[in-house]
Amino acid sequence: MFRLPAPRIDFLRSRLRRTFRSLADYNYRLWAAGALVSNVGTWMQRIAQDWLVLAELTRHSGTAVGIVMSLQFGPPIVLMPLAGLVADRCDRRRLLIATQSAMALLALGLGLLTLSGRVELWHVYLFAGVLGCITAFDSPVRQTFVAELVGDDDLPNAVALNSTLFNGARLIGPAVAGVMIAAVGSGWVFVANALSFVGVIGALVVMRVDELRRLPRSEAGITGMVDGFRYIRSRPDLALALAMLFIVGTYGLNFPIFISTMAVSTFRGGPDLYGALASTMAVGSVAGALLVASRRSPSLNRLRASALAFGLTCALAALMPGPASFGAVLVVVGALAQVFTTSTNSLVQLSTEASMRGRVMAIYMGIFLGCTPLGAPLVGWVADTFGPRWALALGAASGVVAAVLAAAYQARRRRHAARVVAGVGG
Repeated sequence: MFRLPAPRIDFLRSRLRRTFRSLADYNYRLWAAGALVSNVGTWMQRIAQDWLVLAELTRHSGTAVGIVMSLQFGPPIVLMPLAGLVADRCDRRRLLIATQSAMALLALGLGLLTLSGRVELWHVYLFAGVLGCITAFDSPVRQTFVAELVGDDDLPNAVALNSTLFNGARLIGPAVAGVMIAAVGSGWVFVANALSFVGVIGALVVMRVDELRRLPRSEAGITGMVDGFRYIRSRPDLALALAMLFIVGTYGLNFPIFISTMAVSTFRGGPDLYGALASTMAVGSVAGALLVASRRSPSLNRLRASALAFGLTCALAALMPGPASFGAVLVVVGALAQVFTTSTNSLVQLSTEASMRGRVMAIYMGIFLGCTPLGAPLVGWVADTFGPRWALALGAASGVVAAVLAAAYQARRRRHAARVVAGVGG
């Protein structure tokens, strides 16, 4: 029987310990287990909501799906200043219990409305908008709360593992949702999501509070958020990372539109195909998150390379003739998108002073969650007017443009460094 050499086994064990090192912390293990359960429900609801709008309340309208995305993910842009201050000043664990509970109630309400047969498109718009307002406060607090669970040395690993959990749930949630929609309808999927919040809320309640690593809290008033923008303005590296995220997020991360319209309009499939394709992409997302988790601190070179590769693989996906080949390329697209977004998250957090982290991460989350709905109506219109493949081409262009922007910045920085050295030498 073939056996790996002992040095190879030791290397693999060391690599695994490094990849999953944040799980050594009791509070983080609780958080991870609860988040996994809740994230499965979240992905189930996303698929059910898209399908409800696309196939039950409209006639395959990509524009309507884009509007829902705008309402659900747009509020962080407007509420960003207030959310950042809350993230820097509040008891993050208690606020997360409140926001997660509110999200559970919203999922239950939409589920009951759908099961009653009275749901209309404007109802989905309303629930999406309210959920977006709650998410505006939940997201920056959830991002900075991770730093209370682990130290700065393990923060990139914890962020990457969070992404792994989120996308691991993406493997399960869409597939389960597709089967449930076909079997019992969308309403029960929303109810299942409401129940899934018990996991993360329970984890937050039973945590060892005395073991949390409290971050410095800002005492600044509402005008203090301006300092967050000034801080980013004084840091060209942070400004570049956020600009790249804005470009890719606005036009390249509209996967609900890309996948749903390709599944329904191009490949003439049903909810099972949509769920299967979404889960297929999650395979790559998990692989990308684990790859980042095994690495050390992120770099701008990684952002540039992953953005360029993301754009090129989106272009390749647009050319695929059938669902099998499209799904295969989606694995790579998912991995590259995850490497790019997770590395951006870690780079921004680690490059920011602790006292400013909440406000800067609110700006980050405002861009991450808010820029996608800015582009969603346009991407949906392109899918409706010219076809889903052209919508994917728009996403491909975003990755290439972001990579070119990073390359130009790095070239300018090298020229500046050369002039400084020449001046010193002279």
